[in-house]
Amino acid sequence: MSDSLNHVAIIMDGNGRWAKLHGKDRSYGHRQGATTMKNLAVKASELNIKTLSLYAFSTENWKRSEKEVNYLMKLPGLFFDQYLKEIMEANIRVRFIGFISDLPKATQKVVANAISATKNNTGMELVLAVNYGSQQEIVHAVKSYANDVALGYRENDLEVNEFENYLMTKEYSQVDLLIRTSGEYRLSNFLLWQISYAELYFTPTLFPDFDGDQFESAINDYQSRHRRFGGAE
Repeated sequence: MSDSLNHVAIIMDGNGRWAKLHGKDRSYGHRQGATTMKNLAVKASELNIKTLSLYAFSTENWKRSEKEVNYLMKLPGLFFDQYLKEIMEANIRVRFIGFISDLPKATQKVVANAISATKNNTGMELVLAVNYGSQQEIVHAVKSYANDVALGYRENDLEVNEFENYLMTKEYSQVDLLIRTSGEYRLSNFLLWQISYAELYFTPTLFPDFDGDQFESAINDYQSRHRRFGGAE
């Protein structure tokens, strides 16, 4: 794996449509998507990717039906009950970004337990974005910075690299490759700051069908590109 590919982010889209194609309830699609999440995490770890960020639940997803939201809040528990052993064997460290304190208490407990169980793992970091929205993250960061200025903790001389310390992703590198499944061409309020110079890869494959081979195809496509970061040839 090229050293230049450190951080891959995925907008996991298409679970509901996949379920409909198979004559199943949307929750079935989400459960299959969870299996794909685990498989991709293990695959990315094998490829020595340092960080894999997955968009699991957005701040806008609360608009979905109560039935679907309730299932999505239970899904992290089901996921770690089934796959924590494999995650541990792969030496993957699980992290979360998002407004976790607004989640149901039971879901918050699952989040805390997953972080605690994997905190000593030294391999790839699996970052799950739950109740996350990039615009909201940036507003929250601006408010935190302004509060620090008002309290006299820092001068009002903000620079880009300093502002990044107020983001939820401050511990991670900028995204190198953003993948979106299901044929949609949108960013959907995901890591807008962090993908400033990321390469974008869109595939028509619905997320539950996005397997390790297709993941490698996306990486091969990335490695065929020349990143200029605003410079000239």
